[in-house]
Amino acid sequence: MPGLVALLRAPYTASCSVNAGSRLPSRASSRGISARRSAVCAGATPRSQQQNLKLSAGRSSRSRSSALWVSSAAVLIKGGTVVTHDEERAADVLCVDGLIAAVGVNLEAPAGARVIDADGLLVMPGGIDPHTHMELPFMGTVASEDFYTGTSAAAAGGTTMIIDFVIPAPQQNLLEAYHTWRGWAEKSACDYSFHVAVTWWDQSVSDDMGTLSRDFGVNSFKHFMAYKNAIMCDDETLVNSFTRCNELGAIPTVHAENGELVYQLQKQVFDAGFTGPEGHPMSRPPEVEGEAANSAIRIAEVLGVPLYLVHTSTEDALEAVKRARGEGQRVFAEVLAQHLVIDDSVYRNPDWGFAAHHVMSPPFRPKEHQKLLWQGLQAGHIHTTATDHCCFCTPQKAMGKDDFRKIPNGTGGVEDRMSVLWHHGVGTGRLTPSEFVAVTSTNAAKIFNIFPRKGAIAPGADADLVLWDPKGTRTISAKTHHQKIDFNVYEGMEVTGLAVYTLSQGAVVYERGELKTVRGKGRYVERPCYPPYWKNQALRNSLGAPEGPVLRAPYTGPVANVK
Repeated sequence: MPGLVALLRAPYTASCSVNAGSRLPSRASSRGISARRSAVCAGATPRSQQQNLKLSAGRSSRSRSSALWVSSAAVLIKGGTVVTHDEERAADVLCVDGLIAAVGVNLEAPAGARVIDADGLLVMPGGIDPHTHMELPFMGTVASEDFYTGTSAAAAGGTTMIIDFVIPAPQQNLLEAYHTWRGWAEKSACDYSFHVAVTWWDQSVSDDMGTLSRDFGVNSFKHFMAYKNAIMCDDETLVNSFTRCNELGAIPTVHAENGELVYQLQKQVFDAGFTGPEGHPMSRPPEVEGEAANSAIRIAEVLGVPLYLVHTSTEDALEAVKRARGEGQRVFAEVLAQHLVIDDSVYRNPDWGFAAHHVMSPPFRPKEHQKLLWQGLQAGHIHTTATDHCCFCTPQKAMGKDDFRKIPNGTGGVEDRMSVLWHHGVGTGRLTPSEFVAVTSTNAAKIFNIFPRKGAIAPGADADLVLWDPKGTRTISAKTHHQKIDFNVYEGMEVTGLAVYTLSQGAVVYERGELKTVRGKGRYVERPCYPPYWKNQALRNSLGAPEGPVLRAPYTGPVANVK
């Protein structure tokens, strides 16, 4: 690429083997697990050991949820300020049998209930991270974070539910992949659900989408417009899958990057001598994301389906969302906490490992995009915040030490999302506390049709809560985090605002620095199709349907002969 000079740095020399140590114990402890671990990155589970873990096809996810409903103790949270997406008020919260039983002033504690003094704390719905990848097989390795360690780390930061991704290999049966991922996720410490990716197309894929939505509560299907020759969807697959989503009342989600452009640019950049991590953002410029976002939005418009854009990172993609929404189209956008506070200067760091640990897709962008993303979040053009939590330890990243195209894409962040967003959002006046609740919890619950079970503080809702100290401070570091990775992209960042207590299903799973999660306590959460906005979309589709064929007298004139 003319006019560009490759970055010179010392070669990476460490071993590419992964330490087999673990930051979290392999078996559950009823008394909890320590909040401080040595900074050892656990090895990825060998792919051969991840086979044959699928659930029985005849086993109902609903019956499994019932079996894991083990919380029975009552907890009364007294003296706090309840903050939801639409109000702040002084109130007590009573949790019984895993549900919120009452919200009000001067509530009485039932006999035997635990009473938590929340004076000076905010009581908010537990966070929902709608975009994670636990123990994901990807780019020749497996993400180091598993469902137990990942959901435990999430709880330490105030997040009580994740929506992960089932990603079938090309030509793999969707149901087979789904059951495999369900098997891996049985160890989860907090509640979880799954988007299912569509990576290829034939009639069996269409049939499986119907089964997944009808029998397993899957109402969102993911489409990668990137990763050519792997899991990328071409336009034919997008059109077929979006059409099927229309039939099912499901929502398609997209990773918006033009895969052909990325593929060609990667080759050009590498051939020009940019072999290190700095080549990664050069091969995925903002325009690549903007083009794909606009394409997906237009396809969804033509087919009459809502659309959810994951990890929106550029002005280009945001402008496409704003235009579509301004025209009345039902488009939702997600932003990663990382993209709001980290810029592309990280790829120029002379430390190869530091730069490589920031390789993710889409990459970190020039700083000017951050201001626009914050404005999009404030204005309601961006609706949810996520992490794309996908951990690879340094030796795994080193698989691409001589070729940036082979560096496994992904960063951590599920533990830190809430604090980072509070500090840089609420702490700077960009967001109100209620807006913070909306973008970290309630909006995701509404879009993916689990509100008011999740994302709410009201009688009958799940007792997934975080008691938040708006003035508490901490310094983020890989030395103290609970994530199973030897690096933290926020290393050294001092943040104000942190979880003091986290409750999942009414049980305290994190308390003042001590993690108390239980392996396998998390439940699979079904998400039915046809959320309220889809019903609105269906009405618009019917009202906008074309009139019937024009009735005319038959044409009787001459017809040309074509040779």
